[in-house]
Amino acid sequence: MSAGLFAATALSAARLGIHPARAAGKVVHIGTQKGVTLYILRDRNTLQAALAPFGYDVVYTEFPGGPQLLEALNVGAIDFGTTGEAPPVFAQAGGAPLVYVGYEPSAPKGEAIIVPQHSPIQTIAQLRGKTVALNRGSNVHYLLVRALQSAGLRYSDIQPSYLAPADARAAFMAGSIDAWVIWDPYLAAAVDATHARVLADGTGLVANREFLLASRTLIKTAPKVVSTILSELDKVDRWAEANQAAAAAELAPGMGLPPRIVEIFLSRTGFGVHPLTPDVVADQQKIADTFYDLKLIPRHLDIASATWTPPV
Repeated sequence: MSAGLFAATALSAARLGIHPARAAGKVVHIGTQKGVTLYILRDRNTLQAALAPFGYDVVYTEFPGGPQLLEALNVGAIDFGTTGEAPPVFAQAGGAPLVYVGYEPSAPKGEAIIVPQHSPIQTIAQLRGKTVALNRGSNVHYLLVRALQSAGLRYSDIQPSYLAPADARAAFMAGSIDAWVIWDPYLAAAVDATHARVLADGTGLVANREFLLASRTLIKTAPKVVSTILSELDKVDRWAEANQAAAAAELAPGMGLPPRIVEIFLSRTGFGVHPLTPDVVADQQKIADTFYDLKLIPRHLDIASATWTPPV
């Protein structure tokens, strides 16, 4: 994701009604994606209550994927969000002032490469020369790279088609692409609706962690707000892990999916908010180095320089 793309995002953000300029009142703007447990915080107004003592209100904005969410963070339209592993790498390479503030555990089955039910493609090696759809810069970008490597293929051996989830699903159902690399809950919904076959998920290939990210401005001006968001998200994560059927019922309306599909998604989700560890930072550095070696990002990154540990 280029710096130019980030610069152009100011116009996109304005069209969405998201404005970088702040009013006099203190507001923390949080970016969400379908299915994240931040939905529960939003719908219960839990976070608003927790941040009230600091004089902050909360505004949520939903995005179709991590790259779009971090474009908004780059232009100051949001202050905090959650994405998979790859989006912050592309965003940091584009100059976004993001900071990793925590992570949720790995969920390798929560993303996969799928093909149509009756596709002749049976192995990753058979993707050579095929058109594969993915959301550029999203978590599944790294899954695709690793899957191809495991089959002895290079990224240049396939024809990537960079599509957002809704467009990719339409192309998949129309038969205009050969394979689709996608994450939950879109993955669970697509397999249920189309009877698609899973060619490979992330097992043995990628960790598929979820990262919590904040702007450098929020870290500098309101570190206690960041710590409170992490604490409240951890509470709701733990509840959802122990009460998956109830969590699915609570999340389903906002996601526009049947509870049974949301339960499938939750069954392969990593729960709980953890501070960054050297091992997690090292894994993220490997992803950044891989993308740099493939010339998918323009410069070498130092992931450790963009991390923060909540004060005790």
